[in-house]
Amino acid sequence: MSDLLVMKFGGTSMGSAARIRVAAEISAEQHAKRPVVTVVSAMSKVTDLLLDSLRKAEAGDQADLDENLKQLFARHFDVCRELLPAARQEAALAGVHALISEFSRIAKGMMMLGERPPRSIDEAIAIGERLSAFLLAEYLESEGILAAAVNAADVIATDAVFGNATPLMEQTRQRASKTIRRLLDEKILPVVTGFNGSTLDGRPTTLGRGGSDFSASILAAALDASELWIWTDVDGIMTGDPRLISDARVLDMVTYNEAAELAYNGAKVLHPRTLAPLVEREIPVWSKNSFALDKPGTKIVPSAAMASAARGPHAVTSMADVALVSIEPANSVLSGTKVMARALEALDRANVEILAITSSSYRQTFCFLVRQSELGSVMDHLEESLSLELAHGYLKPFDVDKDVGLIAVVGEGMRGTPGLAGRIFTAISKRNVNIIAIAQGSSELTIAIVVRREGLESAVKAIHQECGLGR
Repeated sequence: MSDLLVMKFGGTSMGSAARIRVAAEISAEQHAKRPVVTVVSAMSKVTDLLLDSLRKAEAGDQADLDENLKQLFARHFDVCRELLPAARQEAALAGVHALISEFSRIAKGMMMLGERPPRSIDEAIAIGERLSAFLLAEYLESEGILAAAVNAADVIATDAVFGNATPLMEQTRQRASKTIRRLLDEKILPVVTGFNGSTLDGRPTTLGRGGSDFSASILAAALDASELWIWTDVDGIMTGDPRLISDARVLDMVTYNEAAELAYNGAKVLHPRTLAPLVEREIPVWSKNSFALDKPGTKIVPSAAMASAARGPHAVTSMADVALVSIEPANSVLSGTKVMARALEALDRANVEILAITSSSYRQTFCFLVRQSELGSVMDHLEESLSLELAHGYLKPFDVDKDVGLIAVVGEGMRGTPGLAGRIFTAISKRNVNIIAIAQGSSELTIAIVVRREGLESAVKAIHQECGLGR
């Protein structure tokens, strides 16, 4: 559809009656100019509350489950009363009650079973987004704007990997044509739930980490949108974490690749999967702040040629909650290449993202960096896959170092920049920070550096200053 705009509002941008009003005003303003599809997250902290409730249900903790349900009712009832005129409140409160009762039914079913089936978890936690979509659509209607809440389970088709589903784009295009396009043709503003979808046979799924942003990009691609706007609580994509770097600045423009690398390495921007559906159609994305509407935000474009940015690094980011896992054969009998291959297969089965990997050709050792939150799954799968080698002493015990941090220096223009790596490493060494591992892909888009945790912040500041990224 010509000039279609897809907009997504994150949890903080939907976190209260006041924020929902702002989201509605933005949606209505754009809706008056062109076709708009709005995608919403659950209100901030609601998904955490839902997940905690399901854990309580599995454990048979009726009292704490009831308390969580009470909080869930109170928060959404309060927002509903503050948001809507008195004449619309009774019907809206009934709608909120019905959705939360649906969640309660699923949770109590888990309590009876004493377990949390993945399919049921996906169905249950999507209630947070359904509540947000319902409230925003109700408010828009109260303001005289035709709007309709849409459950993305009726639009986004996925595989059956519950908790981390992958979209089936052709089937999604067909579903979107039947549901979203019909509403747009009738001048109705669709308010779609983020984060969720369903299998071809109708079983509820969710899209995993960054799922609401991902939902918006899937819909943008399926509907051939001209733009995607992501509304958050930050001014855009920055050269560094402003909590660490006082002169960090907002970047006017970055590429898909740069945004994906920054997100992958800990920056508060789009999740890497968000951009994947947009690549083929080269749909531009804006990262904007719904708390500061006067700020232009950052435009994310498909290629470096479109960005027209200066050569060299464009941003530096870091992650603290990581762990470095080292694997070393005990002797030369065992092929390090085969060990690496089997270890990577184990990590794939664990559905774990490797943040950095490096190896030594002579000693046949290698190490890789993962998130600490995924370390338990990593070790379980590694020990299962390499149990015989460990038992017979062909492999040394795995070495796990949690006292490390990751730094990523990102920029499309770093390829072939003379002396850049040397300058970065020198800047770090001047702060008396030791470098533990270095990884750099052939594209030279990212230089990944692992350092001791206590030197992480100092090293990030040194790199930001050395590369002249500040205001």
